[in-house]
Amino acid sequence: MRVFVTGATGFVGTAVVKELLAAGHQVLGLARSDASAKKLIAAGATPHQGDLEDLDSLKSGAKQADAVIHTGFIHDFTRFKEVCDVDSKAIDTIAAVLKGSNRPFLVTSGTALVSPGKLAIETITPPFNPAWPRASEKIADKAAAELGVKASSIRLSPSVHGEGDLHGFVPILINIARQKGVSAYIGEGGNRWNAVHRLDAAHLYRLALEKGEGGVHFHAVGEESITFKSIAEAIGKKLNIPVVSKSPEEAAEHFGWFANFAAVDCPASSQITQERLNWHPTHSTLLADLAGNVYIQS
Repeated sequence: MRVFVTGATGFVGTAVVKELLAAGHQVLGLARSDASAKKLIAAGATPHQGDLEDLDSLKSGAKQADAVIHTGFIHDFTRFKEVCDVDSKAIDTIAAVLKGSNRPFLVTSGTALVSPGKLAIETITPPFNPAWPRASEKIADKAAAELGVKASSIRLSPSVHGEGDLHGFVPILINIARQKGVSAYIGEGGNRWNAVHRLDAAHLYRLALEKGEGGVHFHAVGEESITFKSIAEAIGKKLNIPVVSKSPEEAAEHFGWFANFAAVDCPASSQITQERLNWHPTHSTLLADLAGNVYIQS
């Protein structure tokens, strides 16, 4: 297939592009700069000039493709509502091009707020949360139901880890720990995250694309449950700094805007995904990456 990929030079997108090319697919990658275009050419993909706010470039890319994978997102949490609106418009624009066709459309979402405090599974529809205005999978569901688009979503873990992770949640935690001189968790630190290696996630995108189902959700989850305290301890050990507990009130000051993410309890399963797509994560765990030299050089 000829696949149009947004976010094609991002942390997840580059792995998805490599996975698709290795499987014999052609890739048309959205490139917002000459540097991005050169990266795509070097990888063996064809660059398509544009960005998520250039809706004409999205229409043109989708029209040329047999399928679309949307991994692009503007990771500026200081204007989260605004970038979520950009994401929604981009998905709507691509879905309109694919209307009534048989072309698969994969969008990217997350597992973090699917079922807070309980094990999230693929068939759960998350409740509306005004603090999390990213509506990618809801728009995909609507496109599948009303526009006849083969749209489905990949729900990524809050930690997609591995070589090259510079802007994800784990690097944010490491930077906060460095700045504060301590690695912290909240209360007893028993709240749980789930995680996936980016190469396992990329493999899942390909399998979901080739399966071509509409109106379903897949969980890119390699590890169902990792306590936040264990993550803080791994960071503290690697940086050789104290590991401390913070009260909810202290956490707001320590973590700043990241406090809600640090407190979220979001275990998640990928059992249905693994069974449906015969997908089985094989790469290193989050704690192994933290213990090694992936994030912090010894």
